[in-house]
Amino acid sequence: MGSEVWIFAEQQDGSTKSLAYELASEGRSIADQLQAELCAVCLGHNVEDTAQLAFYGVDRLYVVDDPSLANNDEDHYVSALVDLVRHHNPEVLLAGATSLGRSLIPRVAARLETGVAANCTGLDVDPEAKLLMQTRPMYGGSLMGTFVCPERKPQVATVRPHAFRRGQPDEARQAHIVRVDLDKEPVSSRTKLIDVIRDVSSKVKLEEADAVVCGGRGLGAPENFHIVENLAEVLGAALGCSRPPVDDGWVPYSHQVGQTGKTVTPKLYIACGVSGAPQHLTGMQTAEIIVAINDDPKAPIFDVATYGLVGDLFKIVPLLTAKLKEANS
Repeated sequence: MGSEVWIFAEQQDGSTKSLAYELASEGRSIADQLQAELCAVCLGHNVEDTAQLAFYGVDRLYVVDDPSLANNDEDHYVSALVDLVRHHNPEVLLAGATSLGRSLIPRVAARLETGVAANCTGLDVDPEAKLLMQTRPMYGGSLMGTFVCPERKPQVATVRPHAFRRGQPDEARQAHIVRVDLDKEPVSSRTKLIDVIRDVSSKVKLEEADAVVCGGRGLGAPENFHIVENLAEVLGAALGCSRPPVDDGWVPYSHQVGQTGKTVTPKLYIACGVSGAPQHLTGMQTAEIIVAINDDPKAPIFDVATYGLVGDLFKIVPLLTAKLKEANS
């Protein structure tokens, strides 16, 4: 068997999470550069859609299906993933920097006595050394650092959700599925899931929205956020914000976009009164279309904007909302 690049395909409630498809698309590029197979590891119970990862470049699926894995029990996950890695010796292991990934993957790396680069937003391969170059923001997004792990394998990285776009599926591709039994004997779980509380604070989930309307400090006061809320409602978009409104207590943290918030890759991103600090740009600059509305023509947000409107957002945004309402009526 040749070398392998692995992605950890996280699941929830029996469904593969969308991040796994982003990892598959990026992992395919890494595997091609390393002339390796791309493999996905899925730990869960009754996960029905893992085979679809083949459409995004996965060659082989390692599936560990057991009732004890249904609720992301980390102790069982760590043991199963470490055993698999030791048996197959992949070159690279990639996972999402989700709540589970941030907790699970460092434990796996520690057991394997290898390094881990956390919350990466960029991945590449050194063409000469054939090492994974792992890039992540540092110091609040003002500096980017690139790391390599030359002495230990696998090279492990967690990847910020939505840092990479999902590729176009090729439904003709198929993957070889390897089913692995879970060895529960050496594992004694130290945690017990009591309940799951869903986040229902917003109408549209920010990370998965096709359109996001974001408000910044340029709105001036918390009571002015209704201006961007109205636009978001007309568009069926999620409401986002930059860091200052959260720091000032105007908007809940769950709406924050940026290095210390959430990364989004919508088809449309409208920034209203957002200056475009580096930590904010890190979280949204991969959107397909970016519309910036700001009265400062030198605002950094215009450097990444597809379309820029220099003017008073208190006039522009209500006019835009009214026109969209008229078009929809």
